[in-house]
Amino acid sequence: MLLVFGCGGEGDLRVEGRPTTPDPQRPAPVQEDTRQVVPGPWLPDEYQRRYGPSNNNVDVIRHGGRVFLAIRNGKNHYASEDTRLYVFSSKDEWIWSFERVYDMQTDLREPRLMSYKGRLFLYFAKLGTNRFNFEPQGMFVSEYLGPRQWTEPVPIYRPYESFIPWRVKELGERAYMTAYEHGEREYDFSGEPLNVHFLTSDDGITWRGVDPAHPVVLQGGGSETDFAFDDRGDLYAVVRNESGDATGWGSKICYAPRQALGQWSCRHDPKKYDSPYVFAYRGEIFLIGRRNVTKDGKFEVYTTDDGTWNAGVAVKNLAEYSARPKRTAFWQVDRATLEVRWMDDLPGKGDTCFPGILWDPGEPRRLVVYNYSSPLEAPDIPWNVGQEGETRIYRTSLLLW
Repeated sequence: MLLVFGCGGEGDLRVEGRPTTPDPQRPAPVQEDTRQVVPGPWLPDEYQRRYGPSNNNVDVIRHGGRVFLAIRNGKNHYASEDTRLYVFSSKDEWIWSFERVYDMQTDLREPRLMSYKGRLFLYFAKLGTNRFNFEPQGMFVSEYLGPRQWTEPVPIYRPYESFIPWRVKELGERAYMTAYEHGEREYDFSGEPLNVHFLTSDDGITWRGVDPAHPVVLQGGGSETDFAFDDRGDLYAVVRNESGDATGWGSKICYAPRQALGQWSCRHDPKKYDSPYVFAYRGEIFLIGRRNVTKDGKFEVYTTDDGTWNAGVAVKNLAEYSARPKRTAFWQVDRATLEVRWMDDLPGKGDTCFPGILWDPGEPRRLVVYNYSSPLEAPDIPWNVGQEGETRIYRTSLLLW
């Protein structure tokens, strides 16, 4: 079966009012320092007594004068009943206090923090326990009430259906979420489509389509999706297209005008920027996402002669990609062409890349990136080897221009 493909199109993406010349090519950010955050003796006893070797899926945010850090912990990268989500907080990002552990005796992933209208929320996905199956079982939210006090998680937006939240953020006093539906199809190679939803909320609990008539902004192979608005209010998004569809395999770089945020147009990119974090800085669009360490960096190594989707090609692309080392990289998205330009690699190797970011309140040019990686001092290893072993959380400070 062919994957159906999304709203919008792949043709001429130049829209009246959009930039018609490439964005300035900025220099790479200056990497100031990197230090390990997880594991370490500066973490609370509640983590020290139970933690497994795999620390990944990280998010971080400022709220109420503290920094909150959420991580996934388990015996490896894959689903199991031993997976837990930890939340810590700190005044100085050195000494961390215990906030909450979430343990449902099943896989939990994609912890996402959002500070909105004076309230702090944690969103996450519940999955299964079989390491060989991807089994989404719905999205959940828990709200911070005070130190070590969080509400019990409750399901949100079509409860217990096959949804995974990818990014939740407040932009322009509105709450937004990207989530994808039918993630179980990503690795069954059936060719059935996934759906990317673009949502908004007034209270952090109840979510609806940004455009109620078009909550699904993409249908096809897209899953992990992040976005940002430029200084005009136009939307730019990066979508992981690992499953592939009639457009190919890799990624989709998308655009929607401010007057029609539910109508996305996308350009195919043969690279795959896993775990994308998209943000705007000085009106331009940047991305932190995974880089494949090969000569051309492409995920789409194989394709079909007639441009149709093929399960065998999908399997071959994923197998080729999984056997290569990875990096966490800093990229720029050209608003005129929707092309992505590599700027620099950040600390990370083996199994790496799931960034969360903080802006330094005392220095607006300083960006702090929390991320996971195989041990930085260890030999470089393929991604699939790294997924079986130890991973740690690191903090890197960058100075932009």
